[in-house]
Amino acid sequence: MSETVFNRIAMLRAERGVSRRQLSEALGIHYQTVGYLERGEYSPSLYLALRIAQYFEVSVEVVFSTDPFPRLGSSSQSA
Repeated sequence: MSETVFNRIAMLRAERGVSRRQLSEALGIHYQTVGYLERGEYSPSLYLALRIAQYFEVSVEVVFSTDPFPRLGSSSQSA
């Protein structure tokens, strides 16, 4: 069983025009930690995951998943 945690942090940052440094300062973490999170090299604590979701004003399931997220623009999305 894989313990990989997938996330949409980079996508959410890009949508909102937020830099890694801005996000890290808002969360009180090192800016490199944001990069580690985005690349899946580090899994956040539950507390940090909830704070990230709160920062982006979405549910934690929008940001994190144990399954890969569908690719944007995939043909499986309906209009």
